[in-house]
Parts: sequence; structure tokens; C-alpha cells
Amino acid sequence: MLQITIPKTEQFNEKTEEFIYSKEQSLQLEHSLVSISKWEAKWHKPFLDSKTKSNEETIDYIRCMTLTQNVDQDSYNHLDSKSIKQITEYINDSMTATWFSEDKNAKKGTNREVVTSELIYYWMIELNIPVEFQKWHLNRLITLIKVCNVKKSPPKKMSKREIANRNRALNESRKKAENTRG
Repeated sequence: MLQITIPKTEQFNEKTEEFIYSKEQSLQLEHSLVSISKWEAKWHKPFLDSKTKSNEETIDYIRCMTLTQNVDQDSYNHLDSKSIKQITEYINDSMTATWFSEDKNAKKGTNREVVTSELIYYWMIELNIPVEFQKWHLNRLITLIKVCNVKKSPPKKMSKREIANRNRALNESRKKAENTRG
């Protein structure tokens, strides 16, 4: 969960020739499957695509992330660049210590499946992940889904060439560590 504070502001409305004051507002935000579901329900397009979001879409996603009750909707218009940067860093954070090694033989970018919130819910159901996990940080949930897929898949057998390359690399590293020529 991310906590940000939108500072109080003073603005001048040139049309009405009045000063507009907004009070300081604290927000608790959560980048989760629930947030994405809300956003996709409104915008009718996938949130996790690579297309750049408009300013309006971005601000609306922040609204969908908000856990704080009774927030003045005008507060979102007063988010400064520092807060937006902080929110973006929070969204992009992996939120886990788990990492995956790259399979050098795997084809990159071949999966063209459009990932939507419903597809992620399907993965959760298929892998028996409890629905309560929909409130986890999304990147952590996706990592859990990957871990479940890796653990349930049969172990990959190495080819003779892969075994020879692995053994060669191990021998080279041992020779280097022992400072010998073999």
C-alpha cells in the first residue's frame, strides 16, 4: 500500500475571478487486480497493454487505486509531478524477492495474448489461488502465478548440447576459482 499526501492549494479561477482553495488530502493507494478491474470496467480496454495512457486515464486509475473513503474528486486534479512519479514507481515495483532465470532457448515476445483482469482471475481459479489475493500488489500476484506455473510444470530435460555447455561452464568456473589450468 502506498500513502501519499496531496498538499493544500490555492488557485485563481479566471472565469469567476475567485480564489479556489483545496485542503490537504491523504490517500492510501493499492495497485491490485481489483483496481485494474474497476478501471477496465469503465474504459473497456486492457490496462496492461503497452499503449500509453492519457492523463485522464492515468488520473482515473489513481482513483481506482484509492482505498481512502470520501475523497474529494477534485483532489486528484491537484496531484503534482512528484506524487505521480511516486505512484508510478510504486506501480512498477516488483514487491517480491522472487526472480526468474531466463531460458536462453525460449522464444521472446511470441505470446500475443491480451492480458485483462478476467484472464488474471482465470489464472487464479485455474491455479487454486484464493480470491483474497486479488488485493495483493499486482506485480506480486503475477509473480505468484508464474511460480505456480513453474512448480506445476514437469521438469525440462536438457539436451546433450545443453549438458555439455553447462559442464564446460562449471569446469571453467572451478578452474578459475582454484587458479588451475585443468
